[in-house]
Amino acid sequence: MIRIPRGRGGWVSNMGQGVRTAALVLAIIAFVGTGCSSKKNTSGEGQLSSATGPGMNGQNMPPSGSLPQYQKGELGANGSGGPLTDIHFGYNDYAIQPQDNAILRANADWLTQNPATHVQVEGHCDDRGSEEYNIALGAKRAQAAKDYLTTLGISSDRISTISYGKELPLCTDETEDCWAQNRRDHFAVSQAQ
Repeated sequence: MIRIPRGRGGWVSNMGQGVRTAALVLAIIAFVGTGCSSKKNTSGEGQLSSATGPGMNGQNMPPSGSLPQYQKGELGANGSGGPLTDIHFGYNDYAIQPQDNAILRANADWLTQNPATHVQVEGHCDDRGSEEYNIALGAKRAQAAKDYLTTLGISSDRISTISYGKELPLCTDETEDCWAQNRRDHFAVSQAQ
């Protein structure tokens, strides 16, 4: 501690000033040390595999879903492929829309008639908002559909959920019509193992 003389025989300590300066220097070093690059890791190092990707619920379900189709460029309008129909959501919403009740009932009927199948409900979002926000919103959308299907008699053991957030868009235009296509739950069917 350094003491600095002050008028009339008093002394002032500059220790508080030193602590603040040291804290500021450490904060700057920490910020610079962690980096602030927005580059994505393209080497694959440190990335999660598709089996444990963002939003996975950790269940050992057979490999399925839109990711392989998307990677091959085969994912088309309405999530193409598969016997079940997608449902869509409003902006920043995960409530099942009234017009989707009939779709979910038809999906449940198909699952009832095909008891050897499992379904992975994929929650998707448009590209507005952060990755973290959209992963969370996609998870809520997928869970809402799973909950609805279980109320219709489909065993929750046959349903897994995953959130892709904004990572697998069907459309990339910056329009409301395009965003509406991307705000969806897709139902990927697989055979039980």
